[in-house]
Amino acid sequence: MILYPAHLNMTNQIHDFFNESSQEVFAQNIQKALEEIAPVMERDKFYSGASVQELKQKMQAIMHQEAEGLSLEEALREIKDLYLDHAITFHHPTYIAHLNCPVLIPALVGDFIASTLNTAVETWDQSTSATLIEQEMINWACDLFRLPKSSDGVFTSGGTQSNFMGLLMARDHYAYTQLGANLKQSGAIPEMSKFRVFCSDKAHFSVKKNAALLGLGYDAVVTVATDNQFKMQPKALEEAIRQEKQKGNLPIAVFATAGTTDFGSFDPLVEICAIAKAHEMWFHIDGAYGGCFAMTNTHGHLFEGSQYADSITIDFHKTLFQPVCSSAFLVGDQQNFRYVSHYADYLNPIETKEAEYQNLITKSIQTTRRFDALKLWFTLRMVDEASLIYYLERLHRLALNAYELLLKENCFELAHFPELSTVVFRYRLPHLRDDHQQDEVNLYIKNTLFNSGQASIASTRLNGRIYLKFTLLNPKSTKEDIQHIIQLIVKEGKQYQAEKQLVTV
Repeated sequence: MILYPAHLNMTNQIHDFFNESSQEVFAQNIQKALEEIAPVMERDKFYSGASVQELKQKMQAIMHQEAEGLSLEEALREIKDLYLDHAITFHHPTYIAHLNCPVLIPALVGDFIASTLNTAVETWDQSTSATLIEQEMINWACDLFRLPKSSDGVFTSGGTQSNFMGLLMARDHYAYTQLGANLKQSGAIPEMSKFRVFCSDKAHFSVKKNAALLGLGYDAVVTVATDNQFKMQPKALEEAIRQEKQKGNLPIAVFATAGTTDFGSFDPLVEICAIAKAHEMWFHIDGAYGGCFAMTNTHGHLFEGSQYADSITIDFHKTLFQPVCSSAFLVGDQQNFRYVSHYADYLNPIETKEAEYQNLITKSIQTTRRFDALKLWFTLRMVDEASLIYYLERLHRLALNAYELLLKENCFELAHFPELSTVVFRYRLPHLRDDHQQDEVNLYIKNTLFNSGQASIASTRLNGRIYLKFTLLNPKSTKEDIQHIIQLIVKEGKQYQAEKQLVTV
C-alpha cells in the first residue's frame, strides 16, 4: 500500500502533471506566468542594477524559508523577486554587449510546444515526424551554404559543441584515411601528438578548448596572423603549414571563421579552402556568428567557398532571433557521421541502420536531445525570407551608424571598420599617455553603466589593451538608441576624469 502525505489526494497528484485532465489548470498557470513576464518586457532598464551581494542575500533568504507546498501565486512572487525583476532583457535597446538576440514570436511558439510535449529526438520511436522536421531544417541550412547532395547535419547546443564535432571528425578522418587508424575503436595513437590544427589569431576560444578535450592539447592549435581587418592571411597560413611540416608535425585541419566574435570579420574562405584541399586537410567554417548572413545581399558573397567545406557551424540563436539553444553542425559528406555514431541495443540497434526511418542519435554526440528545430520551423513558415534578410541587413547598418557616431565624438579610437554587426573601440582621455589609466577608464565606463542598469556594453583586449565593444543584434534598435549609449559613455568617461582629478592637458 502506498501512503501519501496527509495534505495530498490523488486529484492533486494528477493535476501536478500535464495530461488530458489538467489542460485547464495548465492554461491558467501559463496565463498567470505571462502576467508576471509582461512587466519585465516593459521596464525602462535592461537590468535592475542589483549587486551580486543583494542577489545572494535574496537567495539565502529564500533557502531559509519553507521549501514545499507553495501555491503558484506564491512561487511566482518568489521568482519575481529573485529572478524576473533582475533578469537581463536582451530586447532592450541599451543591451548591446554579447551575442544575445531578441527572439521572434513564432520561435517562442515553437519552443513552447516543444517544451510542453517534451519530445526527445534521439530516435524515431520517441519523435516520429519531429525527426522529419529537424531533417528539413538541416536540409535548408545545407542549401543555404550550397553544400552538395551528400551533405547532412544535426542540431546542437551551440557553436562550441559544433566546433567540437568538427575537430573530432577532422582528427578521426585524418587518422583513418592517412594513417589507417580507427581512433573510435582503438583509441589514441602516438602520431596524435603531432597533429596540428590552424585557425586565425582571432578565432573562437573553443578551437583550443576542444583540442584539449579531444586529447590534442592547446599546443596542437597553431594561430595564424590576421590583417588589419582581423582576417586570416592566406600567405601566413601557407607559411605556418610549411613550418609545422618541417618540424615533423602533421597538419590535419584548418578552421576558418565567418564572423569572428569580437570583430565580425570574415576569413577569405576561397583562398583558405584551396590551401586546405592542397594539403589534404579538413576544412571547417565556424559560422556561429556570421553564418545566417549567408542569406543576405550584403554578405552573401563572403560565403563563396563554403560549398566545399567539410563541416560548418551555424548558430540560429545568435543571428536568426531564436531562443537558446538553436544551432546546427553541418557536414559536406554525411558518411563522416560514422566518427560519432554508435548503436545501442536498447535504443538504436544496428538492425535499424537501414530502416526507412532515421534515428538522429547516430549523428549526435548527445543522447537525450530536445526538439530545438521546431522553433526554427515556425520561424521559416511564418516569417518571410525578405523580412529575415531585412532584419539581418539592418543589424549591419546599425553597426555602420555606430561607427560614424563614434568617429564624430573625437574621443574614441576605433579598432576596425565594421564588417558585420560589432564595433570595437576605446574611449580615450585626451593627451593622457598612461595606457594603464586608459584601460582603467574603459573598464570603469563598462562596469558603471552595467551596475546602474543604464547600458550593457562588452569589453575585450586588443594588443594587450582594454577596448569596448558594441554587439548589435536588435533590429528594433535605432541610430538614436546608439547615440544615447555613446553619450552615456562620454559622460562616465568625464566623471572618471573628475573623480581621479586627472590632468590631461
